[in-house]
Amino acid sequence: MTDKRTKVAIIGSGNIGTDLMIKVMNHSENLEMGAMVGIDPASDGLARAAALGVPTTSDGVEGLVGLPNFDEIEIVFDATSAKAHVVNNERLGALGKRLIDLTPAAIGPFVVPAVNADEHLDAPNVNMVTCGGQATIPMVAAVSRVVPVAYAEIVASIASKSAGPGTRANIDEFTETTSSAIVSVGGAKRGKAIIILNPAEPPLMMRDTVFCLVDAPDPATHDEIRQSVEKMVGDVAAYVPGYRLKQQVQITEIPSDQPVETLLVDNNRPTHQVSIFLEVEGAGHYLPTYAGNLDIMTSAGLQIAERIAQKKEATR
Repeated sequence: MTDKRTKVAIIGSGNIGTDLMIKVMNHSENLEMGAMVGIDPASDGLARAAALGVPTTSDGVEGLVGLPNFDEIEIVFDATSAKAHVVNNERLGALGKRLIDLTPAAIGPFVVPAVNADEHLDAPNVNMVTCGGQATIPMVAAVSRVVPVAYAEIVASIASKSAGPGTRANIDEFTETTSSAIVSVGGAKRGKAIIILNPAEPPLMMRDTVFCLVDAPDPATHDEIRQSVEKMVGDVAAYVPGYRLKQQVQITEIPSDQPVETLLVDNNRPTHQVSIFLEVEGAGHYLPTYAGNLDIMTSAGLQIAERIAQKKEATR
């Protein structure tokens, strides 16, 4: 079986990259670690990789290109930063490598496995949006499959301790990328994303709130929305086991005197607000369980790589 596995490399030996490596090595059926790449020779990720027998380099993307087994590597995960990914994509794309982007660089198409995974399995570069996007866009999509969503707003609250330098440096990209994907993947006509870094001690796990404005006066439609959301929660939980609803989906009528003029689309005033409350608990493979925001990114990236590898084997 090993010789049929697709070799992958991970650029970024921080928390996300290290967690992803452990998932590949211990939980993947179709992937095999080919290299762990960093820029800090003393990083825990590179030390763990070396101890596990994974080829390593602390010379970044050029070090990866120079590894003896570079030609065997087919997929490269990029867990660095949005700016670094631009450089990495240009270098590796020219050499025929498939890239799975875990930064908010948004060079390739947005992919959320439970929503649109099969649409982009042949793309040379796919973007995993953001942690907030992976958690909330499936909910927007679930609602939009039942009724048009005039406006969707998501609030992602994560533990401050789970927000590393890369996350903090990419806050603007986070909001812009997530807002764009709420529309292009989630199906909303307009979208907005907010992230909150919660400094509470002990750290709280990821919590997400999704608000959708819809025109749904028929109570039967409300039942369809709830069923669609519950099904989508199950689809995401299939690869992120700690993903769950915190309470029943709330659908409330918007009072006629409540101003929503700034949110109008095509002059149609939404009649109801759909409120969805989520919690994401991490699997605890490498990261603490409260870091569900990081776990959902690595789990989503792994899921896409698995599907790419499965498709490759099926076409051989």
